[in-house]
This record gives sequence, structure tokens and C-alpha cells, in this order.
Amino acid sequence: MAPIRPRQALGSAGEKTAARFLKTQGYRLLARNFSTPHGEIDIIAAEGDTLCFIEVKTRARRDAAPPHAAVDRRKQRRIRAAATAYLTANRLHDRLCRFDVLSLVPDPDQRSGWAIELLRDAF
Repeated sequence: MAPIRPRQALGSAGEKTAARFLKTQGYRLLARNFSTPHGEIDIIAAEGDTLCFIEVKTRARRDAAPPHAAVDRRKQRRIRAAATAYLTANRLHDRLCRFDVLSLVPDPDQRSGWAIELLRDAF
């Protein structure tokens, strides 16, 4: 097993924080790190009747570009392709769906240690 690099550790911590946050917002988590040859989805959750495909972006510093800016058109295509694979594998093509981006940056003033921004229906 390969050692975990600092960037991977940051991403993993961000995804755990994101999952906890989403639960407090009423989301029901269905899957994490759903991977296909086309791409990966960090978190798949339900909010009411809507199936949400959530990309989690974590940054180590506040002075960098906003995390959600990293979800460019190429990344969106990969997420959509992975979402299509999930819908097909689970026979869920009749469900309402949306794509959210959850951004995390360090914030020592927050109890969680993170400033969290959830962009619903981001793309």
C-alpha cells in the first residue's frame, strides 16, 4: 500500500468534513468516492427526492483561488459521465438530479476549523 501524501490527506479530511456537514443539512448519504473509468464522484446523496452528485474541493490556504473554481468544464464532463454510470447501474434514470460543489478552506474561527460553502446546482 502506498503512503498517503499530504494532498491526499487534505482531500480525505475535507471529504469527511463535507459528509458530516451534509448530514447536518438534511442530506442522506448514499455513496462516497464512486469511481468509474470515466471519472469519480466524491459524494452521492439524496436531498428529499433529488439525487445530488457532490464534488468536494478542499484548499489548505485561504489566499488561494476559491476551491470551486477548480471544477472546470473538463471536470464537469467527467462528473456527468460518472453520474450517468451511477444512474444506469442503479436504474435511477427517472430521478431528479443535480450537481453540487462543496468548498472547504481553513477557518480557525469556525468550530469545525473550516469555512464551508455549498453551491447547489453548480453546473
